[in-house]
Amino acid sequence: MEAQNLTRVWEFLLLGLSEDQETQLFLFGLFCSMYLVTVLGNLLIILAVTSDSHLHTPMYFFLCNLSLADVGFTSTTIPKMLVNLQTHSKSITYEGCLTQVFCFYFFGCLDSLLLTAMAYDRLMAICYPLNYVVIMNDRLCGLLVLVSLLISLLDSQLHCLVVSQLAFCTLVEIPHFFCDPPQLIRLACSDTSTSRMLIYMIGVIFGGVPVSAILYSYARIVSSVLRVPSTDGKQKAFSTCGSHLSVVCLFYGTGLGVYLSSAISSSPKKGTVTSLMYTTVAPMLNPFIYSLRNRDMKTALWKVLRRFI
Repeated sequence: MEAQNLTRVWEFLLLGLSEDQETQLFLFGLFCSMYLVTVLGNLLIILAVTSDSHLHTPMYFFLCNLSLADVGFTSTTIPKMLVNLQTHSKSITYEGCLTQVFCFYFFGCLDSLLLTAMAYDRLMAICYPLNYVVIMNDRLCGLLVLVSLLISLLDSQLHCLVVSQLAFCTLVEIPHFFCDPPQLIRLACSDTSTSRMLIYMIGVIFGGVPVSAILYSYARIVSSVLRVPSTDGKQKAFSTCGSHLSVVCLFYGTGLGVYLSSAISSSPKKGTVTSLMYTTVAPMLNPFIYSLRNRDMKTALWKVLRRFI
């Protein structure tokens, strides 16, 4: 059959996690609860940071932006999945699929770059404590966030461009709960060798560079902390970046697990279940990690909750 452009005539079908109606009801309740916890937790972090003057520092400025990115990242996929589970519908328009691809990679890349900026902030705080206030000024912090937004915009536009060039022969059933470009490339009936190469190159550049920068920052941090003579000094230094390191391991660990599992296993269902870790679980746990391990954040959150109560 001759390949046709999907933009004019077809819709995608998102097969989701299960076709059993009882299981779908359970999944709706589970992911609706997780989504509400994610949004509420991250909004509380933003409210606590903006309302407490003691938290107006570079670290919490980046954390506030990270919480916004987490809300956007989760809202890209989960609401559509909840609608499909509730209405027992699997369809998504071509325009809706492209929008998902754009938002997914925009907020995902923004998450990665903000974690990199936070690693740089911890590097300056631990390795150059006397010059920290001068180096990490408001202008530099704003510039880092602006550059992160622009790079994320470029990343998402490149992914949308790759997807928009694909052609399909028939109605496409995606074995996933969102429009994942690697899945779309597998289902396209046109030549996808160029698209596969582009997706690989984009992933290496926009994913590998932030990871390398984070690893370099923590190598410098560990090297600097090990030169501290006292044990209390070492513990205090490590505690300042413990929460950030936990979030980095959670975000990149789950994301790496998805790609390793997809490379080892040919089962689309396993990849779909694994994807839930970094699209849903990681953004939900981030507020708990930063609040439970941080005394200043817990104090600010209690102040916010007392106001509402």
